[in-house]
Amino acid sequence: MAGQIDAFDRALLTCLQGNSRLTAAELAEKLHLSPSQCARRRQRLEEDGYIVGYRAVVDAARIGASVEAFVQVTMAAHSRENAQDFVRMAERTQAVVSVWTLTGEADYMLRVFCADLTALNELVQRTLLPHPAVARVQSQIVMERLKDNAPIAP
Repeated sequence: MAGQIDAFDRALLTCLQGNSRLTAAELAEKLHLSPSQCARRRQRLEEDGYIVGYRAVVDAARIGASVEAFVQVTMAAHSRENAQDFVRMAERTQAVVSVWTLTGEADYMLRVFCADLTALNELVQRTLLPHPAVARVQSQIVMERLKDNAPIAP
């Protein structure tokens, strides 16, 4: 990472994590800096890789994806080719929104959104389990999100 960040940069990062649409003027009011200073700091934080993107957060249930689940996948065979093929399959699967590699018993954790339990079952039975490198799949259905994507303390 290029450069160091100071207390103003940290405060700016916290503000933007709460609302990335804040204008330089709105940031200036919150941080007690000038709008031009806030704009320059934001640009530098973007260029230096502290801010890696902006996106809209969509209400999954409102668009018909009412079941959220975490799916642990244990691989049967651990080769580079199997791992790459599995990750490519996960990237192509629309219901899979996040994939992490893990330590411990499971090799991967997938966050998925499906229309209903039938769709989740189809994802597990027709997409994940048939993959030649997959030995075991275990899913946990989210009952309620109590804390969701809280800001990272800079």
